[in-house]
Amino acid sequence: MKNNKPYPAWKSKLHEVIYEADTPMGKLFDIILLLAIVMSIVLVMLESIYHINLKYREEFYITEWVITSFFTVEYILRIISIKKPAKYIFSFYGIIDLLSTLPSYLAFFFGGYNMLFAIRALRLLRVFRILKISRYIGESNKLMKALKNSKAKILVFLFAVIIICIIMGTLMYLVEGPEHGFSSIPVGVYWCIVTLTTVGFGDIHPVTPLGQFIASFIMIMGYGIIAVPTGIVSSEFNKEDKLEETNNTQVCPNCHEHSHLNKAEYCHNCGHKLNG
Repeated sequence: MKNNKPYPAWKSKLHEVIYEADTPMGKLFDIILLLAIVMSIVLVMLESIYHINLKYREEFYITEWVITSFFTVEYILRIISIKKPAKYIFSFYGIIDLLSTLPSYLAFFFGGYNMLFAIRALRLLRVFRILKISRYIGESNKLMKALKNSKAKILVFLFAVIIICIIMGTLMYLVEGPEHGFSSIPVGVYWCIVTLTTVGFGDIHPVTPLGQFIASFIMIMGYGIIAVPTGIVSSEFNKEDKLEETNNTQVCPNCHEHSHLNKAEYCHNCGHKLNG
């Protein structure tokens, strides 16, 4: 039997502000979070500049703890505003929110001179807070769905590219040989990968006419290969655009399901009444 017990008014309001983007308070909350995330990223970048960090170390430290406290409160409020916290805690965004908050606490508790490098690494992990931004940008959500739907096709495509690189890398090793820099098959495969992706190796290049012909073929093929995943994702992205016309941003306070139809009053997953 589905649980449709009355939801406390304060939790309902809190859920509306935190998870909904259709209300003035919800939009204000999202804007404040975006500003906090951007400020945190800028802070991490400035801390990496030695002379700036040396001059403003104390200010950076205080500001970071203010931002960390803000994100900690946000994380706790997100948990208590839904009926099934595990749905959020183990979701993609739930894990990102936790990981973006933990580094400051871990760096605080791990003391000692021998841990300085580890502490620095932990503090630099705060840069991943930028992933929190994706929640508040509708286009990024559509892109994530498009990538997820394209996963199988892209994996098959990448598998085919790997096979091509192994074959071509082995062929270049046989044609050019160690005397021209292709000292082993792995080196040939690596050269093929960077050539196929139009990056360019730089250190070695084919010298023989046959090797140059093969390299030219690989480089031309590289442009076509780059276009394939773009077409796959673009196709799925267009499908998401069509779905957006019928979906809204409401998130179920009970099961954390989203992408409900416009004017929907009940969750399509658990049947719980939606806010609004």
